[in-house]
Amino acid sequence: MADDASPLRRDPIKSSVGNVAAQRRRRQAVAVGKERRESLVRAKRLCRIGVSGSANGEGEGEGEGDVSPDIDMVVDEEQSVLEAQTSSAVEELKAAIAYQGKGAMQKRVSALRELRRLLSKSEFPPVEAALNAGAIPILVQCLSFGSPDEQLLEAAWCLTNIAAGKPEQTKALLPGLPMLIAHIGEKSSLPVAEQCAWALGNVAGEGEELRNILLSQGALLPLARMMLPNKGSTVRTAAWALSNLIKGPDSRGATDLIKIDGVLDAIVRHLKKADEELATEIAWVVVYLSALSNFATNLLVKNDVVQLLVERLATSSSLQLLIPVLRGLGNLVAGDTNTTHTLLLPGSEVTDGVVKVVVKCLKSEHRVLKKEAAWVLSNIAAGSVEHKRLIYSSEALPWLIRLVSSAPFDVRKEVAYVLGNLCVGPTEGDARPYLIQEHLVSLVGGGCLSGFIDLVRSADIEAARVGLQFIELVLRGMPNGEGLKLVEREDGIEAMERFQFHENEDLRNMANGLVDKYFGEDYGDDELAG
Repeated sequence: MADDASPLRRDPIKSSVGNVAAQRRRRQAVAVGKERRESLVRAKRLCRIGVSGSANGEGEGEGEGDVSPDIDMVVDEEQSVLEAQTSSAVEELKAAIAYQGKGAMQKRVSALRELRRLLSKSEFPPVEAALNAGAIPILVQCLSFGSPDEQLLEAAWCLTNIAAGKPEQTKALLPGLPMLIAHIGEKSSLPVAEQCAWALGNVAGEGEELRNILLSQGALLPLARMMLPNKGSTVRTAAWALSNLIKGPDSRGATDLIKIDGVLDAIVRHLKKADEELATEIAWVVVYLSALSNFATNLLVKNDVVQLLVERLATSSSLQLLIPVLRGLGNLVAGDTNTTHTLLLPGSEVTDGVVKVVVKCLKSEHRVLKKEAAWVLSNIAAGSVEHKRLIYSSEALPWLIRLVSSAPFDVRKEVAYVLGNLCVGPTEGDARPYLIQEHLVSLVGGGCLSGFIDLVRSADIEAARVGLQFIELVLRGMPNGEGLKLVEREDGIEAMERFQFHENEDLRNMANGLVDKYFGEDYGDDELAG
């Protein structure tokens, strides 16, 4: 949907870079999804303990089907033994399916439970052994309509943990996707629907190809409807699965989701009233909606989602919640220019609230929060002169000056965007940004130049470009030619000369041009003559 693509609005530090807000929003959405998968909240989740109201609670009494991660985890059991047991369990399941005598249903459920137990025991489940033994067709058969809930639940649970495996193992679920989608409909019991949603969330977390297949098979609508009630683990699981399903890079899923009746109201309601666990999953939905769909972004802003995110940031100390809330807030304030102007009116309560909570995160001990906070500020700083002054006069400024020299590299790079954008006015087209000299002089006087020159020395192309851009501002904009002496004193000439034969043509030309223009043969002649 070309007309739904996010606007280009970020980083007017230098005209050669252009305005790339939307591109960075989309890249950041992918990057944060990857980080979420690898650390904080995995995009694919192994199911060891049954969903609420499930796991043999009905009629069993014992609850032996629940696998406690503390009690029943494999510690010393050889993987080869586990794989052999899994292969045997699949064969037992095949025999149970073929059996038509007395107690056939219980025999099937018991065989399913044993396979699920094996697929839930280890940090690295024996998925390959199950696949090689032919588990998928038999598990899909167990999802047939009219089957008892116990059978449906155990089969979906097995498929959930298979889908949590490697990419090729997740793709093995393709034949079962239509049945999994069918069982998240309103006619299914909540435990069965939730377990099937969990499996689909794992599939969606694997990548764009499988997300597109799920969207084409109609997974979006029933998952969205599962997110509408006020509370419960089913709502939480549905929100998590949806955040995986719409994470792009295509904006279609995000735009279609926000158009579903009741979804926007549910998002607002959950952000207002839900516990932190559910609010976290809803915040991730907001992250991908606002990163990928301008249509969704405008609706979220009009329905006061910014204020709700600010309130969550102000009152929560949960890192799991703060990260997506801050990211979503950053996406919303990085919307189109009209949205940003409407949203961030200097002196308004909303604007003051945004700046206050972002500064709170900037002060945090957590690296990820610092980086996210700087990213939000960089988008505000790329806006109007009023927005630049808002940050320049806030409590954020001394922290930013400190962080550009002392923070971890990825944080310093984001902070550099903020400080650089504070020093240039907004531009139209390809015109060179004009200097806001007052801001530049103040920042350089605060000691930030050395941090930018360190970025020039880095191997990161984007960081080096931002560093060179700021050096150009200093050389061009500091009064009385003071910039030349400052750059030389911080060994900036040496840092730029490293690019004399650099493979990146833009950086090479930029650095060589600055050295030639400001530090050519005549540099220092005035001092010698004096």
